[in-house]
Amino acid sequence: MLGFRWSGGGGAWCSAAPDGLGFPSSLRRSIPTLLQRPSLTLLRSPDGGGGGAARSADVVELEYADLNLKDLYGAGHLGQVRIRQHVNPLSSAFSVPDWKAVFQGSTLPLMVDIGCGSGRFLIWLAKNFPEPRNYLGLEIRQKLVQRSQFWVNELGLRNIYFMFANASVSFERLVSSYPGPLTLVSTLVSIFILDSSSECPDPHFKKRHHKRRVLQKPLVDSISKNLCMEGQVFLQSDVLEVALDMRNQFDARLDEFEHIDTIDPNFLCDTQGWLLHNPMGIRTEREIHAELEGAKIFRRMYQKRNRRLSG
Repeated sequence: MLGFRWSGGGGAWCSAAPDGLGFPSSLRRSIPTLLQRPSLTLLRSPDGGGGGAARSADVVELEYADLNLKDLYGAGHLGQVRIRQHVNPLSSAFSVPDWKAVFQGSTLPLMVDIGCGSGRFLIWLAKNFPEPRNYLGLEIRQKLVQRSQFWVNELGLRNIYFMFANASVSFERLVSSYPGPLTLVSTLVSIFILDSSSECPDPHFKKRHHKRRVLQKPLVDSISKNLCMEGQVFLQSDVLEVALDMRNQFDARLDEFEHIDTIDPNFLCDTQGWLLHNPMGIRTEREIHAELEGAKIFRRMYQKRNRRLSG
């Protein structure tokens, strides 16, 4: 048996996920953490019954219920997209969009979500984050991009756009052409492949395939180059090896970046330095799938140093 609870609600054996929020106003400009929404947690009953994978789609629907995306599933195959899991991540086919045509305010601060999957996470932020911001989702599975953009158009949102693009080879051209500041980059790499509609990429364990991992040195170089001062990078994975690989690349640049808990102690970490909670205000679908299977999510958030203040 499975149970649900919104934080603040009742229930004998249900317990709400801790928020871990409440960051000072100095960080509110660039981290979408202070969105006051209840946190939905799916929990197993004490008898341990119930299967996780078969229920994950229902949990996603509940987590994103306020978007009402299920009402927009009437467009035939766009509702339940079947995708091919293994897509060549080295493909570079894409074109730089006309930013003025894509966004209503083309010079607003920009958040880029690398490997945005179905797009619900980014759509929720675009609809609910209180300060003006644009959102760009990059995904290498074209059918997911088509459905995400369909949802955006149906919702009438002009501050979000999804692209069929590989960030490993396209990020620099895209963000360097954007007329506004890049303030936040996020990515989540997961091992959980639950079904044909899951948006969880292969973490490429074999050494000869490491070049196919998303966060390579050229991409980290581009993020460092284009991210504005005090901009953030949010990294997540349920695969420790992959999380450590991403972490090490930014820990090696501590002259440029500092981890967020050194700036504000409200960002709590475990003894290994991983963030205890997701600071974004809502979980991604990949997090929901992985946590439902009992996986730990390894999280790090870095902030680019303000050299004007430090130097």
